Amino acid sequence: MFLKFHYVFVMSIIEYVGDRIRALRAKEKLSQEALAQKVGTTANTISRWETAVYRPTLDDLEKLSRCLDVSILEFFPPEERSGDAEITALLRAAQQLPPEDIEELKKYAEYRKARNLQQQASKVKSSRRGKKQNESN
Repeated sequence: MFLKFHYVFVMSIIEYVGDRIRALRAKEKLSQEALAQKVGTTANTISRWETAVYRPTLDDLEKLSRCLDVSILEFFPPEERSGDAEITALLRAAQQLPPEDIEELKKYAEYRKARNLQQQASKVKSSRRGKKQNESN
C-alpha cells in the first residue's frame, strides 16, 4: 500500500510538472518550438516533458523558469505554509538586505526547494524499482 501511494505521488508530480510547463508556455503564447529554442533543446523534448514521457532535470526546470520568467517552484504543487520559527528568523534576517540580494536569496531558496522535491520523487521511484526487482527474484 505504501509503495502504491508513493508511485502515484511520483507519477502525479511528474504529470503536474508537465502540465505546468504546458500551461506556462501557453500563457506566454509560445509554441513548443519557440520554447525549445529559448531553452536550448528540441520541440520533441518539450513535448515529452509536457506529456510526462521524459522528466526534466532540475537544470532544465531552472532554464524554463528563467525563459518563462517564473519561479522554479511554479512547476511543483503548492504546499501549506508553516509558522516555523526558523522561517521567521530567515525572514527577519532578509529584511535588511538590498533588493538584489533578496532576489538572489529567493532564487537560491526556490532552487533548493525544487531540488528537494525532485530528490523525494527520485527516492520513491528507485525504491519502487528495488521492490519490483525483489518480487521478481
